[in-house]
Amino acid sequence: MNRFIQAIIAFSLKNRGFVFLLTAAVVVGGAVAYRHTPIEAFPDVTNTEITIISQWPGRSAEEVEKFVTVPVEVALNPVQKKTSVRSTTLFGLSVVKIIFDDGVDDAFARPQVLNMLRDVDLPDGVDSDVLPPFGPTGEIFRYTLEGRTASVRELKTIQDWVVDRNLKAVPGVADVNSFGGEVKSYEINVNPAALAGFGLTPLDVYAAVQRANVNVGGDVIAENDQSFVVRGIGVLNSIADINNTVIRTTQGVPLLIRQVADVREAALPRLGQVGRGLHDDMVEGIVVMRKGENPSEVIAHLNDKVHELNTSILPAGVRIVTFYNRQQLIDFSTETVRHNLIEGIVLVTVIVLLFMADWRTTVTVGVIIPLALLFAFICLRVKGMSANLLSMGAIDFGIIIDGAVVMVEGLFVVLDHKAREVGMERFNKLAKLD
Repeated sequence: MNRFIQAIIAFSLKNRGFVFLLTAAVVVGGAVAYRHTPIEAFPDVTNTEITIISQWPGRSAEEVEKFVTVPVEVALNPVQKKTSVRSTTLFGLSVVKIIFDDGVDDAFARPQVLNMLRDVDLPDGVDSDVLPPFGPTGEIFRYTLEGRTASVRELKTIQDWVVDRNLKAVPGVADVNSFGGEVKSYEINVNPAALAGFGLTPLDVYAAVQRANVNVGGDVIAENDQSFVVRGIGVLNSIADINNTVIRTTQGVPLLIRQVADVREAALPRLGQVGRGLHDDMVEGIVVMRKGENPSEVIAHLNDKVHELNTSILPAGVRIVTFYNRQQLIDFSTETVRHNLIEGIVLVTVIVLLFMADWRTTVTVGVIIPLALLFAFICLRVKGMSANLLSMGAIDFGIIIDGAVVMVEGLFVVLDHKAREVGMERFNKLAKLD
């Protein structure tokens, strides 16, 4: 080992230009890596996980477990490089999670799950979805949709049809989850007496609306070197359209829904309510980031999109109000790490200067700290890891400069012993590089 260290020192002394060039390359490479390394408040150290959500409304947990959860688990057992398959079954809901080995990315895991999920024989009425790729630390943005004159039903409609699709288009966003508000619907309240008078049942009304709420494609008519597409427009868009829907025709006289029912705008049954501050009924949205994305870049794009929505897309009086932004936590964590690093560098430099009383020795030891940090950023970038409160906060200045202090102090002692042996006049004329 001594011979190996001596060889390194001898090579460095004989090839000073190469050593300085290599040091400059580390500095440049570290600076570039620092600019492109994702910076997070805390890392996502979880394995790749694929979650399948299956809904079977109105069914007990036992039925869902038997006819949905178990078939999905059995079908997904052959998935390669998985570590475990876990499931949770509730009333009308089945959640199956497949957790993969370390190093498996979503691009490898997701196609396998999707291909095998297609072969699962599920009962009619079961709706299965695979969640987007995000981790437990993916929540980066929260907001409320507020309007001075808009009701929570109108705000929910704007959230589902305007805000949701715009935010999902932002690069790096995995999903947008909304809570609160009322989901708009059209409600048909039939008059039992009127139905009995015409010899109808509520099912007849339901069937009439179902038949009418559809567009029908026709043929193409060629006329004078032009083709005209024929189609029937039947999708219901308003209360008036539903009122004018024909239930049946008797001797050429149509019987309309408005004659036997009252149609009005309503909302689906609510499962919960969102409150914040002094407001007890609001619409809230949570934006989650794709696994492995740079949160700072995603949040910057989100802020631009929110500004665009507030200024030119949303109706007058309606705006998005942000109350949680991960960038604030990232900036706070980055400032904490930066403060600790600067404080450590200054403290180490002062201590070395006090004990060694030589500026060249102090500079030699002090320059090791920034070089080690830049080299650490290069390694983080090569491994595809992020800089965060854990990775940067775990830097131990004692470990970084321990070798440098020992080597420099040893050389300092040897040179001092040589100076005392030959005298300062002759010592100053000697080549120290020998």
